[in-house]
Amino acid sequence: MAANDSVAVPRPAADAGPGTVPGPTTGPDSPDELAAVTIAADLRAALGPLVRRLRSYKPDGELTLSQTSVLVRLDREGPATSSELAAAEGIRPQSVCAIVAALEERGLVSKAADPGDGRRLMISLTPAGLDGLHGARRERARRLTAAIAEELTGPEQEQLAAAIPLLERITRRV
Repeated sequence: MAANDSVAVPRPAADAGPGTVPGPTTGPDSPDELAAVTIAADLRAALGPLVRRLRSYKPDGELTLSQTSVLVRLDREGPATSSELAAAEGIRPQSVCAIVAALEERGLVSKAADPGDGRRLMISLTPAGLDGLHGARRERARRLTAAIAEELTGPEQEQLAAAIPLLERITRRV
């Protein structure tokens, strides 16, 4: 080895305990960590407005976010009591009762006695509720599809498609 050649010897972190083997530089000041912080901020700045714009589009008579959330939960998890919905949604039972009453008035949900316990009322999605829920999803999907087709070139669409699995992995980790 020449006199001016040097060998980098990794130093353990200040808080590393005995027997700790230093790993790659991934601390808060490492280039990888700084890049991740920047990407995270840019991603939030880009996706936040997209999600808000998709959610804010409401054709005449569309449901509130709370009403939609209850319908989505009934669609995914099946019939539930008001108490179960309140617990799952993280809201007061009185709020769920008001939401369910509005949905029932529009024919989107129905109530029936629980076959296992006739004292409980089960709230279920009606066919009209399912159609309404899927119609709103279709319209949002249509608007997003049109924006992608009109705004992005073919190669840009391929880049976006390639990023989707990465976004899904991040979503599972958050």
